[in-house]
Amino acid sequence: MSNVVVMSGARPWWEPPLSGTDSEHLVAMLERLRATFRWKADGLAKDQLCIELPTSSLTMGGLLKHLAMAEDDVFAWRINGDRPVTRFLVPESDDVAAWQFRVGDDESANDVYRLWDDAVRRSRAAWSDIIETGSLDEPGALEFDGQYPSVRRHVCDLIEEYGRHTGHADLLREAIDGRTGEDPPADWTPVGPAPQ
Repeated sequence: MSNVVVMSGARPWWEPPLSGTDSEHLVAMLERLRATFRWKADGLAKDQLCIELPTSSLTMGGLLKHLAMAEDDVFAWRINGDRPVTRFLVPESDDVAAWQFRVGDDESANDVYRLWDDAVRRSRAAWSDIIETGSLDEPGALEFDGQYPSVRRHVCDLIEEYGRHTGHADLLREAIDGRTGEDPPADWTPVGPAPQ
């Protein structure tokens, strides 16, 4: 008797490979979390992006902005030593820590979705360069306590950040409209904000 289970059918783009290289698995883990997070955040109007639970000030819009900051922080600044685009979008009069966790009065739902989508696009381009140069084990550009953590370590930190906040997004989305589930439907693609 065989213990082999045969799975068939097309695999969604975010599903990690069943076998592959270390770098393929690493980016696939990140992509799966990105897809799950974006699906949890998808299709909401601005007022829904601002909904808080009674026990937390986190909002879906705040998580989108925070993870856009995290994407740029890791791939632009920590790995490449480049200017993190999202951080420099913060108005000089605003506190960066506060800005990234709230949707401002002057921001639309489209602005918030675009912020995250653009940061992820930049990160994917940076990842392509990392793979092309084979620099996963090379040191990043940012020094911590006299050491330069590897590119791999920085990517693992971002995976951990997504894991934490995708769990928060699970709770927020269920409270907003009852959406639950671990993975997006196989044919899902991001759509951005809900029509007003």
